[in-house]
Amino acid sequence: MARNVKLRRRRSARTAPARRKGAGPVPSRAKVHLRLRVNGEDHEVACAPHKTLLEVVREDLGLTGTKHGCELGECGTCTVLIDGRPQLSCLVLALECEGRPIVTVEGLADGPRLHPLQIAFAELGAAQCGYCTPGILCAARALLDGKPSPTRQEIREALSGNLCRCTGYIKIFEAVELAARRLRDPEAQPPKETLYGRRA
Repeated sequence: MARNVKLRRRRSARTAPARRKGAGPVPSRAKVHLRLRVNGEDHEVACAPHKTLLEVVREDLGLTGTKHGCELGECGTCTVLIDGRPQLSCLVLALECEGRPIVTVEGLADGPRLHPLQIAFAELGAAQCGYCTPGILCAARALLDGKPSPTRQEIREALSGNLCRCTGYIKIFEAVELAARRLRDPEAQPPKETLYGRRA
């Protein structure tokens, strides 16, 4: 057994490519230089070509509102908007997004003014642990941009790729409905049964 190991070592030593004396350490993988437009601002980033948009947004731009979830494209936690459409940032390479408008949860607000979705989620208790909320807010924003008066079924379908283990979804649906009404009428109030439940 020991003899076989020695033979393998000799063979690998003979077949290994010779390195020039004094060549120094092996260079790391080259980085790509990207110009990304995120939340209306231009950013220049140097990153490895294999990095996902999720990694670049969090690690290079410091926008940690977008969350790591399953990283398999199954939970929706990492949802952002690219070209106005919800995309799973864990499955998209950052270099595919150069020159395309990207919106994360940090970009939903208009300066200090929160988006009606954010206000409605807080008001109705649609966010509990909050980990899935950024992805849901981005998906809901895309829905309301395309359909200002969605039905409950349309909301359900639009958010079907976003998993939540806390709320049971009803409060989330009600918050999206309230935000849709407030986009049409800023003075709209939630129905009493939404706040206090239905009376027997």
